[in-house]
Amino acid sequence: MSYVSIIMPIYNQNKELEITLAAFTLQSYKQFEIVIVNDGSKDNTKEVIENLNVNTINLDKNHGKGYAMNRAIKNYEYDYIAFIDGDLGLTSFEIEKLIYPVVSNKVDFTIAKFPEARTITNRKGGFGFVKRLAKRGVYFYTKKEIDTSLSGQRVYRKEVMDIMDYIPNRYGIEVAMTIQALNGGFTFEEVPVKMSHRYTERNLKGFIHRGKQFLNILKTLIIMFFRRWRKWTI
Repeated sequence: MSYVSIIMPIYNQNKELEITLAAFTLQSYKQFEIVIVNDGSKDNTKEVIENLNVNTINLDKNHGKGYAMNRAIKNYEYDYIAFIDGDLGLTSFEIEKLIYPVVSNKVDFTIAKFPEARTITNRKGGFGFVKRLAKRGVYFYTKKEIDTSLSGQRVYRKEVMDIMDYIPNRYGIEVAMTIQALNGGFTFEEVPVKMSHRYTERNLKGFIHRGKQFLNILKTLIIMFFRRWRKWTI
């Protein structure tokens, strides 16, 4: 079996973390290492991690999800790399559905396709502005329509990661990685899963969070446009 490095960027997730990690043992794919990147958590996440048998990177302050992921990318050797959120709880074992198609050379990378939020929580999330921006942004650059451009649960061959020269620090990370992988001509699969995590609700805190997501993704798409324009003019 091929060895997979599983990267988990976290911020203030002490409540779900131990359950998420415990559920990993339920998956059938056993050749993996876990790397937790603690992105400057302000709760007791750091203390929780110290009692776990995992590789860790502790950042001194909150830099953003993309920055945390990039630290692990640069500091660990791998042939296959997976990214997963720390709040998946008991559903984290389904990462195996993303691993097998890649390590078996069926495709070059996979992205998890979650059920609609209301089918799990029976509660409304946002209005879909962030998701539409991400989907249309990916289509603008790749001419491919996919539903999973925001999903943080992914598995890549090293060859796919090697062509990525732009890793934004914050919420635009998944969109940037998707665009670069697709434009690199790599094959992929959107894999239906039954994973679930914390959904942002329609309250003030939720709207602020989604607003930050929207602006970060928009910034990422604009930067990618100017990076492409610069290559055209060279």
